[in-house]
Amino acid sequence: MTTLTLTARGTAPVDVAWERYARPDRWPGWSPQIRRVDATAGRIAPGVTGTVRAVGGVSVDFEVLAVDEAARTWTWRVRLGPLTLHLEHAVRPDASRAADGSATELRIDGPWPVVVGYAPVARLALGRLVSR
Repeated sequence: MTTLTLTARGTAPVDVAWERYARPDRWPGWSPQIRRVDATAGRIAPGVTGTVRAVGGVSVDFEVLAVDEAARTWTWRVRLGPLTLHLEHAVRPDASRAADGSATELRIDGPWPVVVGYAPVARLALGRLVSR
């Protein structure tokens, strides 16, 4: 297993960036690899499950494991066949900016080839998450 942490900063207000995470129907708007999300609820919460439909016909099943709305953090498990990734997300105000802005962090735990292969796409998506 490998762990990789990615970060991004942008001009989107922290509440805007969090709402983009909190509502699975918004994921395709900032995550270019996602075409559609079918989820059991309209907002992430522990126990919410679903399927992310990605480019190239790839579909991955997921389960949300934990959500802390006040801290703007959440954790989920994603499965593609026998492969499993655990992803921990956080959105915070960007302390390096005088005005509105947000920072996000993603910790990915999983098999080395999958984590390393997913990192460039995740990095692009995170940048879009925190952009106006």
